[in-house]
Amino acid sequence: MRQDRETRAALLAVAEPDELIELADRLLAVAGPGAVRVLVAPETGCVSTQVREPVRSERFLLGDVLATHAEVGLDGHQGWAMRLGDDRAAVLAAAVCDAAAEASPAAAAEVGALCHRVERRLAARDAAEWARLAPTVVEFEELT
Repeated sequence: MRQDRETRAALLAVAEPDELIELADRLLAVAGPGAVRVLVAPETGCVSTQVREPVRSERFLLGDVLATHAEVGLDGHQGWAMRLGDDRAAVLAAAVCDAAAEASPAAAAEVGALCHRVERRLAARDAAEWARLAPTVVEFEELT
């Protein structure tokens, strides 16, 4: 199943660095030497974080977070990635994965498989957290 680019970028942003770098290395080996051009070298800076308040659904600025982004070109396709923190190798690997997924159906399947594993890991983590919090939920009865 092919994921949309926004979903893929979000999942690559939270993938483990080792799994990202391993996949990018495999994709680069298939693409061959010189197939990738770094369009924007990994740059680290601060980005403003905006969140939505849950009761009134109003947005507000939470603060600035450290993030790194990069852009690459691969076989005429552009790849982009941004990750929190300053791991330049991981963000470059994520950009390569994005470009490769756009360039090749075979690469898209591999990147999609990685994204699916990340998605399952996040769901398991969320479920474990909800299970841990469940005993603290207070149920109120409504009197009519």
